[in-house]
Amino acid sequence: MAISNRYEFMYFVECVNGNPNGDPDAGNQPRIDPQDMHGLITDVAVKRRIRNYVQAAYGDREKMNIVVQQATNINKFIAEANEKCGSKAKSGSREKVKAARVWMCQNYYDVRTFGAVLSTGENAGQVRGPVQLTFLRSYDPVLPLELSITRMSVADSPKGVTTFEQYAKWEAEQPEDKLRTMGRKQYIPYGLYEGRGFISANLSDAENNGTGFDDNDLNILWESILNMYEHDRSASKGQMSTIAPLIIFRHSGTDSDMEQRKRQAKLGCAPAHKLFNLVEVKKTTKEVIPRMISDYQLLIHFSKRPKGVDIGLASIKDGKVNISWNEIPSDFEEAWVVTD
Repeated sequence: MAISNRYEFMYFVECVNGNPNGDPDAGNQPRIDPQDMHGLITDVAVKRRIRNYVQAAYGDREKMNIVVQQATNINKFIAEANEKCGSKAKSGSREKVKAARVWMCQNYYDVRTFGAVLSTGENAGQVRGPVQLTFLRSYDPVLPLELSITRMSVADSPKGVTTFEQYAKWEAEQPEDKLRTMGRKQYIPYGLYEGRGFISANLSDAENNGTGFDDNDLNILWESILNMYEHDRSASKGQMSTIAPLIIFRHSGTDSDMEQRKRQAKLGCAPAHKLFNLVEVKKTTKEVIPRMISDYQLLIHFSKRPKGVDIGLASIKDGKVNISWNEIPSDFEEAWVVTD
């Protein structure tokens, strides 16, 4: 059964001596806002890591396939949908497109979650995803740096050289300095980024042309966000982690009439910007140049929580997602979190 509550959420990503999201149009330099030098990470980069985690952790389960994989043709999956749905309607007809769209939502987690344009090959329609993400933005300006590095080998292809013996002979004839190459490495020393997301119950409702995004999908989304960098390590990313807590705003309604409460939970009880304003991240000392998470303090105003909205703090505990609602638990391990 599809989710019945509207959600907003916030999460925090830390990067130490790495390139959190390179810009290919700027020589792979870390993305920045040129007006204030704050760092940026695109929503696409986060979705890639969520997809990677879901594929690694749940790829062997039914209905948990991923369409947007590395080095694949999306049209292959659209063709599969049209073959599997079994509709005898004319190709491209509304009935055939709808059947293929429903099949894609049922079988592919990323389509069910983020939506997709499925009209690039044999038409399977377009899907508006219930989960939408924003760019992440650093709390303080970041300093993009570039280092020179030396590789103690080359990858040349000399003319007429094809065999191992020929390469060995060519190598022996070269001066040692000719067998080295230079490279560049882009990074920032430190950045703490904030990301925001939105989840629509309306776009999840399969009975009203939604995707069928359900509570199990939701829990997997929380798990993926908290774990996405733990399984995506690389030298260029440095030390990157999602820093708990993942803050969840759940709309639950206030009305005594249950039907009206369901409507409130689905449509929401407070504007998103007011909920995000309940969270403040500040440096512990204004003069300090941030270099670690303890240089920041996360303040959550539980006392200002609007009626009909619950605030959840999600973290990974004993390998599972643990969510504490409307309070900081006594055994919470994240020391940077305080409340009013």
